[in-house]
Amino acid sequence: MNKIIRLLLVIGLAFTAVAGLQAQGKRKGTLNFYGWSEYIPQSVLDGFTAETGIKVNYETFSSGEEMLAKLLAGRGRYDLIQPSDYIAEALIQAGQLQALDLAKIPNLKNVLPEYLNMPHDPEQKFTVPYMIGTVGIVVNTEKVKEPVTGYADLFSEKHAGRIVVVDDGRELAVAALYSLGKNLNDFSPENLEAIRPILATWFGRVKLFDSDSPKTALLGGDVDLGLVWGGEAAILWNEDKKFQYVLPKEGAHMFVDLMAIPARARNVENAHLFIDYLLRPEVSKLISDEFPYTNPNGEARKLLSAEQLANPASYPKIDRKLDTFRHLGGDAGARIDALITDLKNAR
Repeated sequence: MNKIIRLLLVIGLAFTAVAGLQAQGKRKGTLNFYGWSEYIPQSVLDGFTAETGIKVNYETFSSGEEMLAKLLAGRGRYDLIQPSDYIAEALIQAGQLQALDLAKIPNLKNVLPEYLNMPHDPEQKFTVPYMIGTVGIVVNTEKVKEPVTGYADLFSEKHAGRIVVVDDGRELAVAALYSLGKNLNDFSPENLEAIRPILATWFGRVKLFDSDSPKTALLGGDVDLGLVWGGEAAILWNEDKKFQYVLPKEGAHMFVDLMAIPARARNVENAHLFIDYLLRPEVSKLISDEFPYTNPNGEARKLLSAEQLANPASYPKIDRKLDTFRHLGGDAGARIDALITDLKNAR
């Protein structure tokens, strides 16, 4: 009997030890994450919590300017944010981001070199790439038979009332700058006045402004064309090959969405853990599966199917250098917002 009791005690201690080791692998606490809407799979958030024990509180924004204004005003206490390139550049200049401990992000090695040390963060100190994308034109080729190659075709009078565009003032203003052959980061007062009549005409032909899900109106048949995020266009192409994606001939913008830790973050260790988790190839693939933007993770790309890599909106054939936004500084952002608001109200 004593042998049986001793055996049971040994087994019990073994189970206790295993449970203790498992518990050590998990952390209590939270991660307050401020990111774009419809941009990270719930399965990824749940997987991180299941593995680490860290609960992710996920709050969303619908424009980079909304995020920037909130953070600069000191509202919201976030541990991790998802800024675009030019927003990150503004936050770095304002001292609102803390330097990353790259030793805690070993999976950064999976990111393709062309997406590192970019103009917004040339020393790769404050940000890590999340997803890359372009802004281009989607055409329902069953409804629109003539070629659509640029902004003039998209906003033609013949398409009035059948167009959806991203509800993003800077993107729309940039499209107008491109139509005049201007630099996408040159928002001088003269250029703003030059694009005013162009945007006024375009806005009169737009049926819907939607940054969250411009694909919805296209899928529903409410519109036939759109100026949309590349990831939205990729989902449309996956749904039906009638939705073709075009990078405007006048010029196209490439955006880089990032992960960064605010200067006032409390749960810094948890933020590093989450960034590294997102950069695992198998996790990054899950993001591509649901949100098919251009994945900067080279190891994750190896896990994608041939059809995913052939998606013309996810991985467009690029025959020219694409431009990225830079932080404008001064009151340029406010002047763009005022122009867009005026023109919307005048529709």
